[in-house]
Amino acid sequence: MREQIFKLLFRVEFNPREEIAEQEAFFFEDEENSRAEEDNARISEKFNKIMDKLEDIDSALNERVQGWETGRMGKVDLTILRLAVYEILYDEEVPTGVAINEAVELAKKFGQESSSSFVNGVLAKFAQRL
Repeated sequence: MREQIFKLLFRVEFNPREEIAEQEAFFFEDEENSRAEEDNARISEKFNKIMDKLEDIDSALNERVQGWETGRMGKVDLTILRLAVYEILYDEEVPTGVAINEAVELAKKFGQESSSSFVNGVLAKFAQRL
């Protein structure tokens, strides 16, 4: 499910905010993204919670990552970080270590060669302050 949330959240970088609900509907219409209705509901719920906190998440990233504002980060890395930072700061069901490990795995799968170490380094800054 985390991978599906990542893919859905990635659309934020390419679509205006007012079109996100429509993009979410398109996402679930795609056979590749379709899951059981219950899973789709959980994916949608977490996605919308992240969207509600997106400004706070970006502010936290900009505050803790010196020399790398969110506007300069690669879109894949930024999306992975947004998901993980949400889980670290706001999702009590996901332990910090799990959020970091899963983010690193997403970075290995979808990012560039250096993405996993970048994501790990950024998220370590969040883990230190907890």
